[in-house]
Amino acid sequence: MLNRYPLWKYLLILIVIVIGLIYALPNLFPEDPAIQISSSRSDASLDERRLDDLENELRNADIDISSIETNGGSVLVRLANAGDQIQARDIADELLDDEYVVALNQAESTPDWLESLGASPMNLGLDLRGGVHFLLEVDMDAAVTQRLEVNASAMRELLRDERIRYRDTEIEDRSVSLVFAGAEDRDEARQLIRREFDEFDFSTDEEGRAARLTMTLTDQSVEEIQDYAIEQNLTTLRNRVNELGVAEPLVQRQGPNRIVVELPGVQDTAAAKRIVGATANLEFRLEARPDTPDSETESFSFRNQEGRSADLARDVIITGDNVSNANRSFGENGRPQVNIDLDGTGGTLMNRATRSNIGRNMAVLFIEHNSEVRTVMEDGEEVEVRENTTDRSIISLATIQSALGNSFRITGLESSTEAEELALLLRSGSLAAPIYFAQERTIGPSLGAENIERGVMSVQIGLLLVVLFMLVRYKVFGVIANLALGVNLALLVAAMSILGATLTLPGIAGIVLTLGMAVDANVLIFERIREEFRNGMSAQQAISAGYERAFTSIVDANLTTLLVAVILFSIGTGPVKGFAVTLSLGILTSMFTALLVSRAMVNLSHGSKPLKKLWI
Repeated sequence: MLNRYPLWKYLLILIVIVIGLIYALPNLFPEDPAIQISSSRSDASLDERRLDDLENELRNADIDISSIETNGGSVLVRLANAGDQIQARDIADELLDDEYVVALNQAESTPDWLESLGASPMNLGLDLRGGVHFLLEVDMDAAVTQRLEVNASAMRELLRDERIRYRDTEIEDRSVSLVFAGAEDRDEARQLIRREFDEFDFSTDEEGRAARLTMTLTDQSVEEIQDYAIEQNLTTLRNRVNELGVAEPLVQRQGPNRIVVELPGVQDTAAAKRIVGATANLEFRLEARPDTPDSETESFSFRNQEGRSADLARDVIITGDNVSNANRSFGENGRPQVNIDLDGTGGTLMNRATRSNIGRNMAVLFIEHNSEVRTVMEDGEEVEVRENTTDRSIISLATIQSALGNSFRITGLESSTEAEELALLLRSGSLAAPIYFAQERTIGPSLGAENIERGVMSVQIGLLLVVLFMLVRYKVFGVIANLALGVNLALLVAAMSILGATLTLPGIAGIVLTLGMAVDANVLIFERIREEFRNGMSAQQAISAGYERAFTSIVDANLTTLLVAVILFSIGTGPVKGFAVTLSLGILTSMFTALLVSRAMVNLSHGSKPLKKLWI
């Protein structure tokens, strides 16, 4: 028969539709605003009395609670209104002690039977869910300076090992300068350093009896340092965002020296900014001996002890880059501390430095880069000027009792929160260069809800107009096209949910465009059936010819559009990528429903009947 499918093809189409409907269903159950209360220590749990006190405090503050769920040591409090989240968190923070961490959350309300099948709703983007948008600027000059400081430290150690005497070290712009007592020492040092550091151009100068050796980074080396700084910062920021537990965050490079960070669902902007923008790093240095030359020492104050300072050696043993893991804990006296594990290189360097300096003090230097924007007058106009500052302070100074290895601890921290944040920063990796906030934008959950409402309305209006057009134009076949269109929409939503794609406002525009394109394929088929029927073919022959002869046109049109969508995804940024993903998936589902689903329905409704007239 012309218009018959074998049974297996009908069953295959039915299975695809059923699976699509199941995995699209979770999107009918929106997430609930909630606060998550979890223990900061494994041995602490929220007892029934504290839980009752918390519930009473929330209800006394007129906060509508949907439900309270307990899962092990964690408690999830579901709220009726998103606007109550921050107030509920503040109340929980005041009521509970430092043993508990209270965080904002979005709790899924998907039924258990759907979750057991692995079904979950689509992730919503920043413009739909609300959240924060940061534009960060990387200080490229500081990246070069930091690399020069590391190289200068390595050069000094190399010269000391070879017993070559030098007087002073200077770092300026892209150069490192060393001053020697005479030309003989300088030339020997030049040959030695050149073998180890090939990224420099070397030049010499005479200063009376002294001799100066100047090493300048090549242009290629500067570009490599700056590219590394961007890539390392991207990796570090992604690790920090993952520590925050944000669903579908966006961390990507923008231009030569900027990074975009978008955190959907984050409402605590201050906390996000503090973690994402933190530029803290650590340096481990030995305390200077009394006979150490002034040129080889630096004086730093203590972070939490006003008026106290210490002189440290300029050479750095290791930095936070060598930390492989860090966790907060509490010492014997109940004070917070950070337990640190070093990588292989860091452990070797730490062991070498401490093994030969038992009884000497070692300091942990906390380094933080800050930025402040001031408005100044230039030529009678107000101009914003950014001032970048670097604060270095000692957080710990302890005597080396024995040779240290890959694991040790940092003490001297003021609070549990400070220890937790320091551990997070060290665990996620240090920044290769300071970053500063060039732009900050917050989208509230109410605006996100409004965007969702308008987006859904646009899809509904578009779908209604298409349905009416198809019914008026193609009658019975229009009903079949509309049913296929509904299946197409369900399959598209299911595909985005299964793949974990993020829905944004441009993505909703892609859905509306998909509806039009899906109908376009049906229009081509139905118009072809009309034409063949008018040319004298029988009804069954016209239906078969309409689908077969329109197939090539539909595939060609959709493949070219799919190619454009792939290009948009490969070179576009966040919003453009969201549109491209939705459009690509929509093209695939549209071809499936137009060529297979609608054909199956036509076969079932018309294929077994002797037709003399077509209602099309």
